[in-house]
Amino acid sequence: MIAKFDGIEINPIHSNDAWKLCDFMVSNEDRFKRYFPGTLKANSNPTLSKLFVEQKTKLFDKKEEFVFTLKQTETRKLIGLIYIKALDWSLDQGEFAYCIDYNFKGNGIVSKTIQLLSNYAFNTLQLKTLQIITHKDNLPSVNVALTNNFKWVKTLKNEFTPTNEKPLDMELYELYYER
Repeated sequence: MIAKFDGIEINPIHSNDAWKLCDFMVSNEDRFKRYFPGTLKANSNPTLSKLFVEQKTKLFDKKEEFVFTLKQTETRKLIGLIYIKALDWSLDQGEFAYCIDYNFKGNGIVSKTIQLLSNYAFNTLQLKTLQIITHKDNLPSVNVALTNNFKWVKTLKNEFTPTNEKPLDMELYELYYER
């Protein structure tokens, strides 16, 4: 376990998470199809989730990408995923991506998790810079970044097009937190 707070645990993804991950993704399909279409597709059934978890645990072990689960301590229900991805070890830099169950949105869990995992990234992984890239209209995600002392650096045009979006309407905020 990486951290625990308010009845929530942050753990590295592991092989026993496949079924819970599939349930989490499928039950939140409407929330995740826009910004997490690849993860959603890769977890659309238990067999695919098992393969996804196997791949992510290997990447974790090789320090190429870190995926963490958020679970309720009491029920063991998976309620969120946090990635530290796009790692550039020559710059000691990584990027956060995160998603949470619709039943748990808006209550500060992601903000607290980003705070704890930022400390983990700086102290354990020895990263020096973290970034969050989010759509300008994804105000909860922008607020998570700002709450955790990430600073706006620039607006990216047409970098990532969520499903059902016109590329010309895309503006992403790139926010950084350096230690």
